[in-house]
Amino acid sequence: MTGSEYREVHGLSVPTASAALEAIGAGAYVVDEQGCIIAVNTRAEELLDRPAAELLGQDAHDLLHRDPQGQELPRTQCAMRQAFHAGYPAQGGEDYFARGDGSVLPVSWLITPYDVGDRRAATLIVFHTPEHPRDTGPRPEPEPTAQSLSELQRLALLAETTAQLTSTLDVDEALRRLVALVVPRLADWVIIDLITERDEVWRTVVVHAEGGTLVRYEELQGPMPPIPEESPMPLSRALRGVSSTLAGPQTYQGTPDSGIAVEQGRLFHATGMHSAAIAPVRGPRAVLGALTLGRTETPEAFAPMDLPLIEDIARRAGLALDNARLYQRQRKVAETMQNHLLPQMPGVQGLEMNVRYLPAPDASHVGGDWYDAFPLPDASTALAIGDVVGHDLEAAAGMAQVRNMLRAYAWSQHEPPSRVVERLDEAIQHITDVAMATTVFGRVEAAHDGHWQLSWTNAGHPPPLLVSRDGLASYLTDGHGILLGTQTGLRRPDATVLLPPGSTLVLYTDGLIEAPGQSLDTGLNRLRQYAAALAHRPLTSFTDQLLRQVRPAGNDDDVALLALRVPES
Repeated sequence: MTGSEYREVHGLSVPTASAALEAIGAGAYVVDEQGCIIAVNTRAEELLDRPAAELLGQDAHDLLHRDPQGQELPRTQCAMRQAFHAGYPAQGGEDYFARGDGSVLPVSWLITPYDVGDRRAATLIVFHTPEHPRDTGPRPEPEPTAQSLSELQRLALLAETTAQLTSTLDVDEALRRLVALVVPRLADWVIIDLITERDEVWRTVVVHAEGGTLVRYEELQGPMPPIPEESPMPLSRALRGVSSTLAGPQTYQGTPDSGIAVEQGRLFHATGMHSAAIAPVRGPRAVLGALTLGRTETPEAFAPMDLPLIEDIARRAGLALDNARLYQRQRKVAETMQNHLLPQMPGVQGLEMNVRYLPAPDASHVGGDWYDAFPLPDASTALAIGDVVGHDLEAAAGMAQVRNMLRAYAWSQHEPPSRVVERLDEAIQHITDVAMATTVFGRVEAAHDGHWQLSWTNAGHPPPLLVSRDGLASYLTDGHGILLGTQTGLRRPDATVLLPPGSTLVLYTDGLIEAPGQSLDTGLNRLRQYAAALAHRPLTSFTDQLLRQVRPAGNDDDVALLALRVPES
């Protein structure tokens, strides 16, 4: 079985872990809960004289672990295996791995729990060939300080930093993970100053390790003075991207040369830090801020030898933050465009209308789901819900085309809903890039004795749901035809129903009722159950609760919802 086949069979996804391992200068591989290799770096392939395809999916102990004579090592005698099962960080020396050519490779190793970003337990093993091997045996090292970190532990920390920070596109989550990585492992305090898009400095994070808890000091956070152009002070230099520096309270005891120096002096006084290391946080295009690690309870001061590690951590943080900011900027643009594409609801005397749109959680946050309502020349009100295949910018653009064309035909052609949708179907095949779409289009108008009437046609869309004020809910399955874009030329049906006083009509897209591994009937029954139970709620509460309670967990599609309530008699 190849590595890709192994990951496919076992549902593993570790591209981030594989990329992170390449940043390690020693051999490294990751094993799953059973001890099978799921990721490996190039250096490990070289040291073991084995290609990745020969390593991935194999039990690491059975394949690699040997005694000095190259014989298979019993599991009960394998220190690395014992540490793996114990689940704590450990390291050892003068052990042996089997190489692909049959020879035995003496190794020193470090083993530590590892996060591959898919909520599965994994373990990282870093190894190299020692120049002077010695039998140290396995020993737990739960929370080593920076000064006591071995070279293998530093490499493992950098790999963990890469894996943790690159597996999220949320700025706040990236900062939270960064804090958890460095405190209390390297420092007692962590301070993160970020430069905003307006070139303003904001002290975003001030966290202290107190026992086993990380405590945020919000009173020390907030806006900072401008970055001075010539100041030689450590934080000022870091925010300009110049260099990393060691600092202490004495650094800021003289006459301050800038407002930032004043704030940094206050920081040392408020926290009681006796030693700090300050490094720039750089992105590919600009300096994003500065990372300050401080010590109070830890007696050892930071040393110059600690700066390369802290710089590497800050560099990886900069890449992660830059990616997260770019993603959030793209999402904001997409959401703004979607908000402009979706219309405001018209005011219709006697009718209540409420709409909601939820973007797809893992896509570009825009999609092809849409709703619409607008007055018609004959004093009726048009209602529409639809879905253009896809949930990306292309689908959103197609949605806008279909919705605008439907508006034009509905306004200009005084015809039944079925004929309006037939004209729309004919047009989109020739003047749009939309391949397939579904829609429900109808008109609501006042009927006799103050009642209201709905006439509609359905082009391959989930059926509307009608809920009485007493909680009787039924789907309107009449008027159903095939979806748009099939080019069959068949005539579409119309249907008509009286809307009981106080009843609620619900138009929705399939993202509300469909989810992987769940049947369509399950989703429809769930929607009917909750809509009936919520029938007494005000319309705004009705729609909010419907989305919250009905939308399936794990849904990866966007959702549009339009609810209309007719007045009580």
